[in-house]
Amino acid sequence: MPRLATIAVLAAAAVLSGSLAASAQSKGKGIRLWNLTAETISSFQLSPAGKDAFGANQTLNDKDKEVDHDERLKITDVQPGHYDARVGYPDGRQCLVHGIEIRPDAVFSIADKDLVQCNK
Repeated sequence: MPRLATIAVLAAAAVLSGSLAASAQSKGKGIRLWNLTAETISSFQLSPAGKDAFGANQTLNDKDKEVDHDERLKITDVQPGHYDARVGYPDGRQCLVHGIEIRPDAVFSIADKDLVQCNK
């Protein structure tokens, strides 16, 4: 009987180990912004679409606190859904982007053509 118990324990451990590995793989890299604008972004805030309730500056998640052209930025504390963004540049200009779809563990991008209502 002890041999059967050992086999059962090993089988349970193998199943648990496989579940943990699958869970770790499903976490992915998180939500990321890909800056396809022509300039470096110095501030990036998200609001649920149409709510005008912008959250924290996501560029603070970057090591140099800016997002260069063609750089990706990890977005934190945001759930998948539809958002508007407020994008700021080092020269003080700010623009809006409407209707961004954010999906789990996916990259979304913004480009110059997406920028509206820019002011300085």
